[in-house]
Amino acid sequence: MTDRLMLLDSASLYFRAFYGVPDTVKAADGRPVNAVRGFLDMIAKLVDTYEPTHLVACWDDDWRPQWRVDLIPSYKTHRVAEAVVSAPDVEEIPDPLESQVPVIREALGTLGIPIIGAPDHEADDVIGTLASTNTIPVDVVTGDRDLFQLVDDDRGVRVIYTGRGMSKLEVLTDSVVVTKYGVLPSQYADFAAMRGDSSDGLPGVAGIGEKTAATLLAAHGDLTSIRSAAEAGEGMSAGVRAKILAASDYLDVAPRVVEVVRTLDLPPVDARITAPDEEAVAQLAGTWSLGSSATRARAALTARA
Repeated sequence: MTDRLMLLDSASLYFRAFYGVPDTVKAADGRPVNAVRGFLDMIAKLVDTYEPTHLVACWDDDWRPQWRVDLIPSYKTHRVAEAVVSAPDVEEIPDPLESQVPVIREALGTLGIPIIGAPDHEADDVIGTLASTNTIPVDVVTGDRDLFQLVDDDRGVRVIYTGRGMSKLEVLTDSVVVTKYGVLPSQYADFAAMRGDSSDGLPGVAGIGEKTAATLLAAHGDLTSIRSAAEAGEGMSAGVRAKILAASDYLDVAPRVVEVVRTLDLPPVDARITAPDEEAVAQLAGTWSLGSSATRARAALTARA
């Protein structure tokens, strides 16, 4: 059995589970558990399909770190606005997903899957650190394209992308990233900074889309060299040069926001998969009406222990 570490972008997965499983799925006390059941089903499928020997649930201890907001104030602003609009009185109308997060953590604990987060950082940064410091091959499971920057064939780091749904999982390697975007994974953060990302509140460089960003990176290698060429008036059209120069203030800070942190001081953890206690899983399933979802997750982990 070849060692392979699987890193779960936990929030990305349980949000997908929440919207993918009907909220009529509830526990005996009436609490919705659709996200919990969907998340467990995802774990079962991922472990069965990709056969990791080690597994970590990476956590957003801070999904919108202040240091990123200080650099780009619009960072994830719309997500805050959406939360306010959808849940104006959280005390009276609890978020049906928020109430499930403690149950998800309880389920992960019962299954023996360690949870790792870091103060003032997102799960992306935890994933970046673990993927960059591990000596065994790594599969990163996420619906976040920003993590494509971690793909590295030489180190055996792949991204299992859930953006098209669990029935259409994509495995991204160096060649897949190049084919899809025309840039190397090592260039992806610069590419994303220029292109921008409305889902993260990153404006990008006005007038610079994916094609132009990829062309610039192919010609100049990285964003620093692109900006130097723009300042010198070389290697690009006058129109593109003007757009790069006009975005100077944004480009001063965007790379730090987009690049995942790879140097966090994380606590040591034993991530090797072990067989979950059958009785404990049965009790968890009974308490929260998790039924076959808990059983399938336990069986998948047991098979890899």
